[in-house]
Amino acid sequence: MKKQLTIGLFGFGCVGTGLYEVLNRTTLLQASIKHIVIKDLSKKRIIDPGYFSTDADRILNDKEINVVVELINDYEAAYAIVTRALKAGKHVVSANKKLIAYYLDELVSLAKENNVSFLYEASVGGSIPIIRNLEEYYNNDSLSNISGIVNGTTNYILTKTGEGESFDEALKNAQELGFAELDPTSDVDGFDAKYKLVLLLKHAFGFTAKQDELWNYGIRQLKDWDATYAREKGLKIKLLAYGTRINNQVIGFVAPHLIPANHFAFNVENEFNAVVVEALFSDKQLFLGKGAGSHPTASAVLSDISALQFDYAYEYKKSKTEEALAFESDYSVKVYLSATSQEKLDQVRFIETLETYSGPSHSYKIGIIPYEEIRKQDWNNEPDYFLAIIPDSVELTKGIEFKETESAGLIEELS
Repeated sequence: MKKQLTIGLFGFGCVGTGLYEVLNRTTLLQASIKHIVIKDLSKKRIIDPGYFSTDADRILNDKEINVVVELINDYEAAYAIVTRALKAGKHVVSANKKLIAYYLDELVSLAKENNVSFLYEASVGGSIPIIRNLEEYYNNDSLSNISGIVNGTTNYILTKTGEGESFDEALKNAQELGFAELDPTSDVDGFDAKYKLVLLLKHAFGFTAKQDELWNYGIRQLKDWDATYAREKGLKIKLLAYGTRINNQVIGFVAPHLIPANHFAFNVENEFNAVVVEALFSDKQLFLGKGAGSHPTASAVLSDISALQFDYAYEYKKSKTEEALAFESDYSVKVYLSATSQEKLDQVRFIETLETYSGPSHSYKIGIIPYEEIRKQDWNNEPDYFLAIIPDSVELTKGIEFKETESAGLIEELS
């Protein structure tokens, strides 16, 4: 049975404004915003200033408000708001992926203890309904892999570098268009995608990943020669969040991938996101949609609010199985690695070399590398290197003794 929802909204930026607009345009939802808490009352708003205050208690202590929607950037401030709201017996809808990634199990337990719902569809993939589908459609299907483009900022930048712009030019344009923040670190270093991957792993496999277990490497160090190499080979560079389950082992990381034309992400451009799910019975399925923007993200928030009319809550069925999943770090991947000199390139240990190039401006190597070698360095802060994963190359390596070899016929020395 539908019930009336009275909303207290924290944050009135891009998504908050979009939520107000879409909420007032739908006729299918019995919900209204009673009050909005913001940081700065001096800004001009599109609605009556009587809605606004800077006092969180106006929402958290109001017994008429039964839904709190949290849409602020500060994840620690959001934590205080969300925990208070859940303890006060209010449903919570959030789009704050960093908050949820850091405190996921605690917030899930708190919601359950207080018999309320904690929903966050908008935290991953913008308008793509991936969380709900993992919870509902795939609740009885064994998933083996989930991966995708989950950051619209980096996908826009990589679209433009693929067309010939430099990284700096593409980033500047993304900032001017509002796709990138003035400090783009979270996006271009892969942190934003890592937070989202934590949530995808939870709903796909029932596994809660720790922040320091997931390797995240972004696109900050992309050079013109890397983009040129991709174009000349008919490939594209895409930042992918990757998660796979092999028996009871889970592997997860965020990194650039060098993908061919038959890859699901090849034609996903600009701010669009795409997630592919591989399951035992349903095989591969692709979810595609806008991953950023006021109305697309607000539509996901609205979907959660609508579900609350019927007391919907995530069940986390996969987390309740008796299987004990563990995070695996003993694996290898095939990579493209470029460096500003051959000397720098030779400092990285490969299991097997498949192709090399050495030139006056840079060198590169394509081959197989153990994850243990990858995690030795903070690649986001290594300007002399750029690394990209070759898709579908993850292999478990337990018990294998590594000996570096070079495949004959693939070595190219140019000066």
